Amino acid sequence: MPAIFGVIFHFIGGFASGSFYIPYKKVKGWAWESFWIVGGIFSWLIVPPLAAWLTIPGFAEIIRHTNGHILLLTYFFGVLWGVGGLTYGLGVRYLGVALGSSIILGLCSVFGALIPSVYYDFFPSTGKDTITTLINSHWGQMVLLGIAVCVLGIMICGYAGVMKERELSKDREVAVNNSEYKFGLGIFVAIISGILSACFAFGIDAGKTMANEANNIWKSIHPGSGQFLFQNNVTYVVILWGGLTTNFIWCMFLNARNKTFGDYTNKKTPLKANYLFSALAGTTWFLQFFFYGMGESRLGNGASSWILHMAFIILVANMWGLFYKEWKGVSRKALVTVITGIATIIISVLIVGYGNSIKG
Repeated sequence: MPAIFGVIFHFIGGFASGSFYIPYKKVKGWAWESFWIVGGIFSWLIVPPLAAWLTIPGFAEIIRHTNGHILLLTYFFGVLWGVGGLTYGLGVRYLGVALGSSIILGLCSVFGALIPSVYYDFFPSTGKDTITTLINSHWGQMVLLGIAVCVLGIMICGYAGVMKERELSKDREVAVNNSEYKFGLGIFVAIISGILSACFAFGIDAGKTMANEANNIWKSIHPGSGQFLFQNNVTYVVILWGGLTTNFIWCMFLNARNKTFGDYTNKKTPLKANYLFSALAGTTWFLQFFFYGMGESRLGNGASSWILHMAFIILVANMWGLFYKEWKGVSRKALVTVITGIATIIISVLIVGYGNSIKG
């Protein structure tokens, strides 16, 4: 039963993440950097401590007496993740919701699942699986096979993107409707985003001391009730400080360079609606990790939990991509190719899930 609830929580989180960019499409007359940072203020500064306050009594005290080295490392991974989150927005902008999310999150799945096991080979920690363990065990080999299949799916999606770019360039009318589609630039930022976005998983691991304390406090009050669903909410506060730092600096730079500071007070634009949709996007974005924490508390912070979460995001993002007809005007062959790539990524998740299910 806990595993079933874990899957449900990950699906809800995946739906939130795969859908968060949709409200931004309703923002009118603002530059990308303006609506991105307004949404980000809610994602990284306002909503996380509010969620922690609602779920973890005394969360601020937990942060206050946590070892400074742990806080710094957690924050540092948040900064790196912030670059990944920033380039995620650009990747979706230049590749579309469907293709951009598939490539970025596929890479994020691979690195988020694999790199920690490599790290623990050099710095062993109780209860953490190493890459050596994965290689030398049947369940671990299945996990590695699933990761390899995921890479194949990413490559197929990338090839579909090349096909789309070639076909759009031949159709002027469709090209105008897809004026922001830039495969070369998009794939570059998508790779960066996919690698660095995995740092969120590392940040959760680095700040696990805070989550464990919240968990222990809760269990002392509710003995025999299992693991605390919201234990990671205190860790998110610190990780997202790092994400805010990166994104705020970059967006302010773009505001200055593009002379778009006036967006925030431009009465020629629907200001109330723009702030509302940006806030909605930012809040929806945070909900992905709110429910990820709930799912992780039921499934464990391993490869299966991280990749399952990513797979649901890919699935939902591609549903939105089809809804917004991002592949309109391309050949049947290109459409079949991208669907094949997405299906391959989903299959990789099932393989990883099976590998973790037979873990002794």
